[in-house]
Amino acid sequence: MRRPLAILAGVLLTGALTLPASAADGAGNEDFTIKDPRITESSGLAASRQHKGVYWTHNDQDTGAYLYAVDSATGKTVARITMTGVGTPRDVEAISMGPDNQLYVGDIGDNDGVEWPYVWVYRLPEPKVLKDQAVHATQYVVKYSDGPRDAESMVVHPKTGRVYIIDKQEDGGHLYEGPAKLSPSGANVFEPTTPVDLWATDAAFSPDGRRLVVRGYFGGLAYDWNGGKLKRLERVSVPLGQGESVSYSPDGSRIMLGSEGLNSTVVAKDAPGGGGSDGSSSGGSSASSDGDGGTDGTLKVGAVAVVAVLVVLFALRRLFRRA
Repeated sequence: MRRPLAILAGVLLTGALTLPASAADGAGNEDFTIKDPRITESSGLAASRQHKGVYWTHNDQDTGAYLYAVDSATGKTVARITMTGVGTPRDVEAISMGPDNQLYVGDIGDNDGVEWPYVWVYRLPEPKVLKDQAVHATQYVVKYSDGPRDAESMVVHPKTGRVYIIDKQEDGGHLYEGPAKLSPSGANVFEPTTPVDLWATDAAFSPDGRRLVVRGYFGGLAYDWNGGKLKRLERVSVPLGQGESVSYSPDGSRIMLGSEGLNSTVVAKDAPGGGGSDGSSSGGSSASSDGDGGTDGTLKVGAVAVVAVLVVLFALRRLFRRA
């Protein structure tokens, strides 16, 4: 029985050692396709912290104030949220997860070239149960200190909860900082703080808040947050096309790059600078210290599988000896 046992061991070991970490833990850090026919203009992307492998997205123009929870394992929508307590959205361009599982939605675009005197940000708690439902949102009025802006990028710092917007200009825009705490009454004035050298269509903070990735149609940039005084780190390659969204994966090992269109694909790339895991004191990815997006995780899965195979082989040998 030694030859059949050896063959069996080889098959099991090969499968164990080549199994991706994400296939074992559903981490939500691999490519996926958004399959919901209602999502034709996915313009923002935010990773859930409560629901494994789920990403929130939205159309920039829809028939209602809707958000969609998409399971990255299947590409299917597992919940559609209707925001209540807000007016009719105009041009929803961004979504971001803030502290305490609060979702922030940026109705900040200017479809048809309209220069709005003010735009809106909505905030709502991420539902603990994923199902089609209505959720009350708080609506905030936003104005810019230097006049109307076109913008598609809004981020919320995962530690402080402060909201930032990057205006969209072909020759580069600016990071605009909101008040320390948004007020639901009156206008919240955002001030420009530092240049962003990109025609920005979206942005995302790493889970630990130490890095900021900004993307455009033709490329992206990674910055060290540096307390809001952006320090440029490296360029980021992006898929060609109507690139509209970016998010970090929940573990910080990957950045997820989305685009508009029916059956649009979200492409996963290794996070610049080694990621930004919330559980890493150095700001690196908990999945990989060298930024390879999951090598350590794959090795851990493989090691566990090897032990399991050895236990099975030992039991089989004993069984055949008795027979």
